[in-house]
Amino acid sequence: MKNVFTLLLLIASLHSISQNASVGGYWYGNANVKSNNSTNNYLVELIISENKTQVKGVINYYFKNTFRSLAVNGNYNSMTRQLILFNIPVTYHGSLSSMEVDCMMNLAAKLRVSKEDARLVGFFQGKSEYRYTCADINFSLKKEADASKKDSILNAIRHYKEEYQVWRPTAIDTLAPVTVIQRKVVNYVVEDQFKQRQNEVVQEIDVNSDSIQVDFYDNGEVDGDSISVFFNKQLLAFNRKISTRSIHFDLVLDNTKEENELSMFADNLGAIPPNTALMVVYDGKKRYEVRLSSNLEKNATIRFKRKK
Repeated sequence: MKNVFTLLLLIASLHSISQNASVGGYWYGNANVKSNNSTNNYLVELIISENKTQVKGVINYYFKNTFRSLAVNGNYNSMTRQLILFNIPVTYHGSLSSMEVDCMMNLAAKLRVSKEDARLVGFFQGKSEYRYTCADINFSLKKEADASKKDSILNAIRHYKEEYQVWRPTAIDTLAPVTVIQRKVVNYVVEDQFKQRQNEVVQEIDVNSDSIQVDFYDNGEVDGDSISVFFNKQLLAFNRKISTRSIHFDLVLDNTKEENELSMFADNLGAIPPNTALMVVYDGKKRYEVRLSSNLEKNATIRFKRKK
C-alpha cells in the first residue's frame, strides 16, 4: 500500500512539473539592447501554443512609434525548458523614424517558474551574417496566468497580421561602408560638367579638427541616385550609387585655405528627381546632418571653416 501511495505521489509530482514546464500561453514584458550606452527598448508580447516539441504563435512589439506583429515558429524542450524561435525581423535599435531597418534574429529563452510567477528570460540574437551590426537584445517576459485568455490566444495565432513593413537588408547591406580614399581621380566628362554647373552653398560648418569624416546616404526612398564628389574642386569619386549603405570619406582639410569646399555633383536624377542625399559629418565627437539636393544645373556645396 505504501509503495502504491509513493507511486501516486510521484505521478502527481511529474504531472505538476509537466504543467509548470508548459511554455504555451500569453507572455508580456520589455526588451533592452545589450549595450552600455543604449536606452532604446522594446515592449514585447508573445503568444504561443505547443505541439510536443514544436511551437508556433505570434510576437508583437512596439519600438519608438512602430508596431510590428509577426508569425513565429520554433522548438521547445520541456526537460531543459529551452525555447528557440527562428528568423524574427526585429527593427534595428539605431533606426531613425525616417529610415527603419530590420535585423534578422533568433529568440532564445529559458522558462523560469516560481511560486509568484512564470517568466521567459533570454535574448534576441543576431544571425551570424549580421553579428557586427545587430546587438543582442535582452528580455524578460511574464506569463499571464488567466486561463480565460486561451481562446484569445488561439484566435490571435489564427488571425495574426503584419501591420507594418520595413526594408529588410541583405548581408552586404550590413557590412562596413564603402570607403573612398582621399586622392584625385580623373574623369574629364564629369569634371567638365561640374565646371558648367552652379555651385550652391547649402551650409557652412565651423570645425575644430584638422580632419573630418563624411558619409553619404540616400535621403529618402532608394531610387537609383548616383553622385560624384568633389573636394576643393578636385574629383574624389564619380558615379557612386547612394543607398542605405554609406559612401565614406576620411578627409584631411587644407589648412592653407580659409575654407574647404565639399560638393555633390548629380550624375543622374534617379527615379524621383532631384538627386537627394543625407550627408553626415563627424568633427571629432560632434555630428552634423546635412540634406543635399543637386540637379543637372547646380551642385550642392558645403563649406568647412577651421575654428581659430
